[in-house]
Amino acid sequence: MSNSDPAKEGDFAHWVDEKAEALRFELGEKFPVPPTVLASPLVHAETGRQKLEEVLLEHEAPSKEFLEELAALEEAPPMSEEELARQALAAGGADGDSSTPE
Repeated sequence: MSNSDPAKEGDFAHWVDEKAEALRFELGEKFPVPPTVLASPLVHAETGRQKLEEVLLEHEAPSKEFLEELAALEEAPPMSEEELARQALAAGGADGDSSTPE
């Protein structure tokens, strides 16, 4: 049998969360980090162009430009196997070196 009261534990957890958020804000003001430092390969840096992930996963409303680009892609003719191979060989891959295609 536990001696702890769930209501008191909840209040304490809420208090800790508030203090942690205040500390994060205070440290962020004292030591600002450039956005490029926070960027990871899994999280895209903010850009002017909307991405499909933002619309589907983050529930952003699609912009007019996004819808126009999507329509253009749907209307484009399919690429030939030769064109796909040419583009794959021209791409540098993860290391950016086109002399060693992936």
